Parts: sequence; C-alpha cells; structure tokens
Amino acid sequence: MSLVGPGGLLNQLTRNVLETALEAELTEHLGHEHGETPIAANMRNGTKPKTVLTEIGPVEIEVPGIGTGRSSR
Repeated sequence: MSLVGPGGLLNQLTRNVLETALEAELTEHLGHEHGETPIAANMRNGTKPKTVLTEIGPVEIEVPGIGTGRSSR
C-alpha cells in the first residue's frame, strides 16, 4: 500500500477524518445519533459523493444529507 496518491494511506486517513467530522456536525445539528429516532422534522437522508481538494490531492468523500421529513410533490 502506498502512503500518498489515490487510494493511499494518507488519502484514506483524510477521508475518514472528514467524514467523521461531517457526521459529528450533523449529529449535533439534528440532536440525535445515526439510527436513533428523530426528535424533529429534519432527519438524515443518505449520502452523496463529493471531491474535496486538499494539499495531498483530491479526496473522494461521502457527505451526509439532511431531509425535512416532508414529501415534495
């Protein structure tokens, strides 16, 4: 396994740190952990891929989504 480059250890570590931070921020915003019952209308709504440009190069991450719990017709 390589230290740098796509799929490298540094890339994976950066991805893990960013995704963990985003999950923690969303948990704080929503007021509940992933898998718990929502206490308001807003809830987690899957993830979507994003590319973050870093000093070590582009890092692909999964950004958690948020939904309003309402149907949009």
